[in-house]
Amino acid sequence: MFPSFLHVLAGLAACTAAQSVITDDVEFYDQSPPVYPSPNGTGVGGWAESYAKAQALVAQMTLEEKVNLTGGIEADSSCSGIIPAIERLNFTGLCLSDAGNGVRTTNFASSWASGISVGASWNRDLAYKRAVGMAGEFRAKGVHIALGPVVGPLGRIASSGRNWEGFSNDPYLCGALAYDTVTGIQSVGVQTSTKHFIANEQETNRNPEDNVTAVSSNIDDKTIHELYLWPFQDAVKAGTANIMCSYNRVNNSYGCSNSKTQNGLLKTELGFQGFVVSDWGAQHAGVATALAGLDMVMPSASPYWSSNLTEAVNNGSVPESRIDDMATRIVAAWYKLGQDQGFPALGVGMPGDLAGSHQRVIAKSPGNKDILLQGAVESHVLLKNTNNALPLKSPKLISLFGYSAKSFDGYTPGAGGWNGGQESLAPADLIPNGDDVTHTQIAANGTLISGGGSGANMPAYVSSPADGLSQRAYEDDTNLWWDFHSGNPEVDQSSDACIVVGNAFASEGWDRVGLHDDFTDALITNVASQCNNTIVVFHNAGVRLVDQFIDHPNVTALIFAHLPGQDSGRALTSILYGDVNPSGKLPYSVPRNESDYGPLQNATEPDGIYALFPQSDFSEGVYIDYRAFDAKNITPRYEFGFGLSYTTFGFSELHVEAVEGADTAPYPSKPIVEGGHEDLWDNLFRVSAALTNTGAVAGAEVAQLYVGIPNGPARQLRGFAKPVIQPGESAVVEFELTRRDLSTWDVVAQNWLLQEGEYGIFVGSSSRDLPLTGSLTV
Repeated sequence: MFPSFLHVLAGLAACTAAQSVITDDVEFYDQSPPVYPSPNGTGVGGWAESYAKAQALVAQMTLEEKVNLTGGIEADSSCSGIIPAIERLNFTGLCLSDAGNGVRTTNFASSWASGISVGASWNRDLAYKRAVGMAGEFRAKGVHIALGPVVGPLGRIASSGRNWEGFSNDPYLCGALAYDTVTGIQSVGVQTSTKHFIANEQETNRNPEDNVTAVSSNIDDKTIHELYLWPFQDAVKAGTANIMCSYNRVNNSYGCSNSKTQNGLLKTELGFQGFVVSDWGAQHAGVATALAGLDMVMPSASPYWSSNLTEAVNNGSVPESRIDDMATRIVAAWYKLGQDQGFPALGVGMPGDLAGSHQRVIAKSPGNKDILLQGAVESHVLLKNTNNALPLKSPKLISLFGYSAKSFDGYTPGAGGWNGGQESLAPADLIPNGDDVTHTQIAANGTLISGGGSGANMPAYVSSPADGLSQRAYEDDTNLWWDFHSGNPEVDQSSDACIVVGNAFASEGWDRVGLHDDFTDALITNVASQCNNTIVVFHNAGVRLVDQFIDHPNVTALIFAHLPGQDSGRALTSILYGDVNPSGKLPYSVPRNESDYGPLQNATEPDGIYALFPQSDFSEGVYIDYRAFDAKNITPRYEFGFGLSYTTFGFSELHVEAVEGADTAPYPSKPIVEGGHEDLWDNLFRVSAALTNTGAVAGAEVAQLYVGIPNGPARQLRGFAKPVIQPGESAVVEFELTRRDLSTWDVVAQNWLLQEGEYGIFVGSSSRDLPLTGSLTV
């Protein structure tokens, strides 16, 4: 088991008293316990046939051919990584490519709503359809492995640069949407690479640099199970073909060298049958990573594997059975997804240089238009709507302000940021600071449709808010004023509405420098001082604080649009005019001040005796976001799960019943299948409630179920449903509670414990608006 977190901290405290700067990582040995040997895949569940085929094929390979399967090669391709073919055995090779929000670094693809927007939708059916549509584009381009979805970072650090790539900082919501994403993508025959495993919660010091190691996420056994492993468990249950290990260290052992997390948690406890691939450049040892459970290294087998791995087998450092298991897991995934037959040629639509001659492969499909638009629509969360300022009511004059209202100035292959989601960055957003660059909080060169880095995607076109509103103005004979640059524009006093569109940028590679910026806050208050109907919209790649302006009497509405993808402006316009009814909900909380986060606002920096070995102590345990705010009695500005509609809903008729004959023994006892003990997924209780549309227009509401598990947080999300209901009509929402949903991790028994006692049941429209309360007893 993991050492207790208090023991780790006690050890670090002893170091503090004994010496100055630690210069040798021997100080941290044994903080992540060894788990060896790496377990062989068994072909359990739906993997049996593919394992049988893989074992037969691998048996025909030479040692060198098996080793060649485990590391990437260089090629004239925009595939992020390539495994070479073995032509004599008809193994086609593999193209791995970014990322979880759509295919990147190519043409004729789509910019889908990002992970955070899927989280804001709270819509499992939409998540699945999005995944199917994205996968079709990956497949058409000859990409075997889509490098997503992202469930790590979960979102522990509020300013983390990659929170936007994932779905939510709640493990249940994140895991449910990850499950649907994995099943959707893999239904099209494309493998998912669920990432980044595990506790990869900040970009600061994510990699070793100079003589400073990557940050260590020091995390206890209970916390890793109940928060950070949870969504990975859902992905494994869904059958994800591979898992990507992370850059950071976990209890001072690098993620791709960590035998506890890879051999222990993933391959043993969760029964994972696929393969583990390194994040790009995340391998820092050769023999050690092979023995610790790493199966494939990217982007290159060198310098640690390749011929060195062959030599390690020949000299007895690595048993050939470990190489056989690596190769079997990789080939089994290829077979399981049907990639041995009828799959497009490797990387056929991923040319290395779009400016050069290349085959044109059109991956986007007209059949995806509705899903792309719906994803953009449900990305939006209406947070304030004073006196029904929205929807707009036949305005004659709209004044439009803000840098995120227009499209970015350029978008061509090779242009700055073209394939990294940075098209919206202006030169002033990147400030030279010696050898480093200081980043501002916004992207001032235009509307934000995704965040930055490898998780970005490629729009076929961009519909900006200005584009959408201009088209609507033409259709309705409305007048428009606009100013996309001034921080204090003049406002025509005959304006029916003033719309201010700002953004909050985030990217892989660095963490955000703040959670609100003075320029945008001042722009909003300057406009509001001249316009009594000021509507604020943010394209936000993470939480954005609003208390600098939200109580201004002339700020009548607030929308968090998140990262809607290429149909951003079309979606926003349809919401502003009431063509659709907003139904998004926050997949995180919005506090009133940065201080409400305590130490979880910003990343951990190298400091003091840990100047060379940065240490991030997860001493808060499971208490992040709403769990922490509930425990500390902190009232957020907008709570987790909150979002307004143009109609109203009522909840009634709560029913809680035990499943007849359900086994409520303290611990699961059935064999381990994909996702853990089989009986972890048994339904033990059912909860239902009536949801009524009490307003005047049709709308969708997210009914949310929270459970108060004994000796844990006050409430934890354990179910949600999103029916569309006509005015005056009702729907019954039903939730099933599994053994896993009701259990807590027992660090002594090393198993999920279903405690005896009373569990609180809460149903409503957000984590703090829960009109229905009840209980169940185990």
